[in-house]
Amino acid sequence: MKRGRSILIVGGGTAGWLTAAYLARALRISEQAHLSITVLESPEIGAIGVGEATFPTIRNTLQFLGIDEARFIRQTSATFKQGIRFVDWGDAPSEGRRHSFFHPFEAPFSTDGVSLAPYWLLQDQASRAPFAEAVTIQARVADAARAPKRPHESDFSGPLNYAYHFDAAKLAEVLAERARELGVRHLQGHVGETVLDETGAIARIVSPEHGGLTADLYIDCSGFRAELIGKALSAPFKSARPVLFADRAVACRAPYARPDAPIQSYTVATAHEAGWLWDIGLSGARGVGCVYSSDHIDDDRAEAILRDYVGAEVETRRIAFEAGYREKQWIDNCVAVGLSAGFLEPLESTGVVLIEAAVAMIAELFPHTGPVSAPARRFNELMAARYENIIVFLKLHYALSRRPERFWRENTDPATIPERLQDLLEQWRHRPPARFDFILDLETFAFFNYQYILYGMGFETDLADGADEFPDAAGAAKLFAKIRGFADRATQDLPNHRDLIAQINRFGFEERVLA
Repeated sequence: MKRGRSILIVGGGTAGWLTAAYLARALRISEQAHLSITVLESPEIGAIGVGEATFPTIRNTLQFLGIDEARFIRQTSATFKQGIRFVDWGDAPSEGRRHSFFHPFEAPFSTDGVSLAPYWLLQDQASRAPFAEAVTIQARVADAARAPKRPHESDFSGPLNYAYHFDAAKLAEVLAERARELGVRHLQGHVGETVLDETGAIARIVSPEHGGLTADLYIDCSGFRAELIGKALSAPFKSARPVLFADRAVACRAPYARPDAPIQSYTVATAHEAGWLWDIGLSGARGVGCVYSSDHIDDDRAEAILRDYVGAEVETRRIAFEAGYREKQWIDNCVAVGLSAGFLEPLESTGVVLIEAAVAMIAELFPHTGPVSAPARRFNELMAARYENIIVFLKLHYALSRRPERFWRENTDPATIPERLQDLLEQWRHRPPARFDFILDLETFAFFNYQYILYGMGFETDLADGADEFPDAAGAAKLFAKIRGFADRATQDLPNHRDLIAQINRFGFEERVLA
C-alpha cells in the first residue's frame, strides 16, 4: 500500500492559490486518493498592491493549470505586458529633456548564432537607434500601443513574447476556483498556534475555527507575517538592504485621462529623487505606486511625489517591506513560498516568477515516500542562488545612474554593489554580456536582459580596438534594416492594445470587428 501524503497550505492570495493549483495539477491529486491538499485561508487578509505585473513564464503556468486565456483576462482586468519603459533612470530630467529606454521581453534578433550587440556598439553613438529598437521589433510595437498578438491566435501564443498586468486580488480568485476544481480543499480560518514536535518540526497547526490540523508538508504562504517559517521555525532573514535601499511603497488606483486613452502594453517605471514610480495599465484603471527608501525621504514626501505624478487626489495604501530572503526556505516539513520566503522590491516584477520557480521545484522534487525534508538542501541552494542573482540584476539598474540626488549617488558607491556585479561590469567594458556569464537554472534573467539595461542606461563597452574581429558589418546592416522593416509591418498588422482588450472582454479570442 502507498503511504498517503497530505499538504497543508497556510494562506491564500496569489502565492497560496497558485501553489495549491499547481501542485494539484502536477501531482494529479484528483486521481490519487492517497494525496490531499488543503488551503487554510484567512478571510480578512487580501492581496497586497494595486495592480501587479508578471513575467512571460506566467503564460506557461496558466496553460499548465488549464485556465482559458480570455477568461483570465476578463476576470482579472488583465492587459498585455511586453516589457518595461524606464524613464529618468539614467539622468534627471532637465530643460524638458528626459532619458528613456525600453526593456522588452523579446530576445534580440540574431543570425546564425551571431549577436548583433557588437555591431550596434561599433555604430556611431550620435546616430544609432536605441539598443532595444535596433535589435527587436517589440520596442516599436509597444510604443505604438499595439498588442503582442492578434484576436484569432490561440491561447497564450502570439508573434511577440508577452506577460500581463492584472488585479492581484482577482487573480487569486481565479486560481482559487481552479484549485478547487482540481480537488483542493478550502478552509477559511486563522492560525492560532503552531505546535512543534520534539525534533523541532511542525506537529500541527491549531486553528480557532477548525481545531488541530496536521499534514506531511506544510507550505507557508502567509505573506510578510511568515507564520510558520518565521514565527514558528525562526528561519533567519538575510537582508538585502545594504544593496537594495527601497523599503516602502505607497500605491493607488488612478483613472485614465479619458475613456479611450491608450493602454500601454508595458509597465512605465519613472525614477524620482529617492526611488521610482510604477504605472500599470489595467482594463478599467491604472495601478500606480511610488517605491522609495525611508532613509532618503519620509512617507509624506512619497505621497506628494505620487499625487504629483497622478495629477489628482487619490486614495492611497502604504506598504512597508525589507528587501531580502530566508536562506533556508525549506526546514524539516515546512517550505515557504511567496512573501514569507522573501521579497526584493517591485522592480522587474519578480514576485510572481519567484512563486512559479518555487512551486515548480516543489512539484518536481516532491518526496512521495521517505523523509519529506529530503529535497530541502537542494531547494534552499537553488532558491538562495536565484534570489542573489536577482539582487545583482536589480542593483544594475541603480548602479549605472548619473542622477545627482543622494539616493542615486549612494547606489553607485562600490561598497553597495555586489562583488559579482562589479566583476561583470569590469568585463563588460570590453565585451557585451554573454550567455556563459550565467547559469540558466539559477537565473531569472538572461544575458540579453542585462544588455537591454546596460545599453539603455548608456553603459559604454569599448570594442574599437577589436573592430576587426567583427568583419560582417554589411551583413549586420542588412539585418538591422530588416528589423526596421519588420517593425514597420508589425505596427500596421498588430491590433491596437485597448481595442484588443475590449474585444477579448466582449467576445474572447474571435476575429470580430468591434461595434
